[in-house]
Amino acid sequence: MTTTFTVPDMTCGHCEKTVRSALAEVLPGAAVTVDLPSHKVVVEGDADKAEEAIREAGYSPERQSV
Repeated sequence: MTTTFTVPDMTCGHCEKTVRSALAEVLPGAAVTVDLPSHKVVVEGDADKAEEAIREAGYSPERQSV
């Protein structure tokens, strides 16, 4: 399953790296795409785990409806 999140408080390269690392920890091997200018994160795998990991990293993900 692929889920798109908007992460409005992800604003720089360090933020992107932090989010990617958090997702890699809980969903190893999952495909993650980050579009920093639009604050979008697309991740394959368990959406609940992904959302929780982004929150625990200190960010405010908003799950996008399909």
